[in-house]
This record gives sequence, C-alpha cells and structure tokens, in this order.
Amino acid sequence: MKRSAWRYLWKSKDIRRKLLISLALLAIYRLASNVPVPGIDRQLVAQLTQTGGAAGGLINLLDMLSGGAVSNFSVLAMGVYPYITAQIILQLLIPIIPALEKKMQEDPREGRTWMEKWTIILTVPMAALSAVGQINIFNAILGQSVATQFGFSGGALIPTLATVISMMAGTMFGVWLGELISEFGIRGQGLSLIIFAGIVVNIPRNLMALLSDQTYWWLIFIVVALLIVTIFAVVYVQQGRRHVPVMFPGRRVGNRMSMPVKSSVPLMVNMAGMIPIIFAQSIMTFPTILASFFVNADANWLRNMSNWIQTTLSGEGLIYPVLFFVMVVLFTFFYTDVLFTQQNYGENLKKQGAQIPGIARGAATQKYLTKVQRRITLPGALFLGVVAALPYFLGLFLPEGLSQASIFLVSSSGLLIVVGVVRDTFQIIETDLKLHGYDDHLIS
Repeated sequence: MKRSAWRYLWKSKDIRRKLLISLALLAIYRLASNVPVPGIDRQLVAQLTQTGGAAGGLINLLDMLSGGAVSNFSVLAMGVYPYITAQIILQLLIPIIPALEKKMQEDPREGRTWMEKWTIILTVPMAALSAVGQINIFNAILGQSVATQFGFSGGALIPTLATVISMMAGTMFGVWLGELISEFGIRGQGLSLIIFAGIVVNIPRNLMALLSDQTYWWLIFIVVALLIVTIFAVVYVQQGRRHVPVMFPGRRVGNRMSMPVKSSVPLMVNMAGMIPIIFAQSIMTFPTILASFFVNADANWLRNMSNWIQTTLSGEGLIYPVLFFVMVVLFTFFYTDVLFTQQNYGENLKKQGAQIPGIARGAATQKYLTKVQRRITLPGALFLGVVAALPYFLGLFLPEGLSQASIFLVSSSGLLIVVGVVRDTFQIIETDLKLHGYDDHLIS
C-alpha cells in the first residue's frame, strides 16, 4: 500500500529538516516584526491603520509588503521591498549595458553571484532612502510627526540616525532570513515565503473585520466567490503549457543506430510566476517615497506635484489601477525575457544535437522559441494584470464609508502571491520527494 505523500514529508529526514528550518526562520521573522523602532510614537502609528481613502490604500500596500510590520512600526516596517527595488534596478540595467548582458550570458553562475553581491550593496542606500521616505509619508498623512525627534540638524540628528539605522538593520535582517530559508530550507523561496507569511497573517483579521460589520455582512459571499474564482484561475493559468516539438538524434548502440526520438520543449504561459506583482508594487511605491521628501518644498509647483503623486499612487481613483495593470503586464514580459534568455534553449539544444523541425539549430532556434514564448506570455500577462488591478476597480464601486482593506489582501494580488508561493513551494517539495525515490504528488 502506498503511503501518503504528506506523511512521507516527515519520514524523510532531509525534507523534514528543510521544512522545520523554514518554519523556524519564518517564526523568527514574525517575532522580529514586533520589535519597535526607537523614537516612534506607537499611538500615532496605530491611527494609520484606521485611515481611509487614498492614504489607507497606501498603508495597506506597505503593510502587505512589510509582512504586517507597518501596523506597529517595527524594525521590519519596510519589509524586504528595498531589496526587491534594488533587484529591479540591476535587472533593468542588464539589457541596457552590453557588458553586463554579455557577462550574464557567458557565465550564468558567475553572473548570478555578481547580481546577488551588488543587489545586497544597493539595498543599503535604498533602505536608508525608504526609511526616511516612509516616515515622511506617515507624517504627511497624520499631519504630525510619528517620531519624537526627526531631522538631520541640531539635537535631532542622533535620534534620527538611530531610527533610520534601526529600520535599515530590520530590512537587512529580513533579507538575511530570506537567504537562509533559500539556502537551508525550501530552496529559492526565502523572500517569497516572508511576503507570503505577512499576507496570510492578515487574512483572518480582515475576514473578522468584515464579519463583524453588521451593515455589510453580505460582502463575505462576494469575497468567498472571488477567492474561489481567483484560485481556480491562478492554478489553471499556471498549468498552461505550449509544447514545441523537438527531434533528438538517434544514438549508436553497438552496431545499431537507434531511431531519432520525438520530444518537446514545454513553454509556460506564465513563466514569471507572481514576481511581476511584487516588482510592480515595489516600483510603484518608490515614487511615493521620493515625493515625500518634497511635501514641504518652498516651490509651490514642487509641493503640488509631490501631493499629486502621493494621492495618485495611494490606490484611490482610476489612475492607480490602470498604472498597476500596465506595470504588471510590462514586468511580466520583461522578467520572462530575462529568464528565457538566461536559459538559452537554442544553444543547449544545439549541444545535444536536437532540432525543431524546419528551424535551423542555434541562434535561429532561440529566436523562434523567444517569439513563441512572447506570444503565449501575452494572455498570462493580461491575466496577472487583471487579477492584480481587480480589487482597485471594485473599490470604486464599494458602498460609501466601506474601505477595500477587508478584501484587499484576500482577493487581489495578495491572494495571487499566496497561491503562487504555495504552488511553487509544493512543486519544489515534490521534486525533493522524487529525488528521495518517492514518486507521488502533493497537488494534482
């Protein structure tokens, strides 16, 4: 009789160790999210979670990216998104700078090492910029300073540095935990699991808030319907494949020559997974942080522009969801192109002597597969964009006085990230199960 794959997770010492390490590191992250930043008035910060309108949309977004740490303004209030922003900047530079693109193609392993090194280095100034910007945003929302002393002149310099350095240290600590999870726990899923944990921990609270509202209790049915439809759609799209036929040459066995073997190259409809959602959210938060430095500028035009950016990119109105949709679609194509170029199917198939019927080997094969990949990426990119922007469009039609916060982390990009991380994690665990001689599926 076959044993359950779930049961076998705990029978394998190696897999059990990886799971326990991942859970322990996530628990440490959650504990660290309760360590307060020095010099912050937590009573004022508590008022931020009650803020509605555009400001409330921004707070919800930052709270999700930080893993729920914005609610109490802990040292992890910025989460890991300065690292993600640094990663985006470097990946944008690769196609622009020929030397970097050549470096990544000639030696992918050395290229990845270079990327990891400079992403960490760039994260430090990005974290400092984000820390100051985040405090400025909260000050602008509340109309008063959330920090007891904040400024870079006079007697406030030392308390300000202590606050900023604490937040920077929190971000680097979160990135370090993510790297530990990827290395010693569930490989490659560290940062995704940290963001996932922050989203999941807020779902019960949002659902309870929705259920406790006597006026709008009926919305729970809409939330559940959106949950079911979104989960089904995400899984269906993630399973989508385009199988490109490939002929592998026959092999000589003794005096005989075997027949050519027919096979295929499976190209995914959504090769980028949920990464474009995280990228788009991080990059759209960044202009708001920059604008916060100019809210008190002497020039009226600069001050007005800063206020407009903060209002527009805070989740209210029609402009934000349209921009969010466009950003997700663009990042889906961009990230898919980066991944597909790194895999270099054309050269790898040429080395194996394989050929796509009617297509020359090498560069022609790579060009053809790239064209096919971009074509099938279009529906996947549009799907990601629609799901990510859907709750913002729905928020335009919510009853007066009802915030979209109760459904924001359940039925939108938060849910997309949750489902994507769960599915990717299960696939990694299934691969480990097969390596240990157990051929079964955790998910169908």
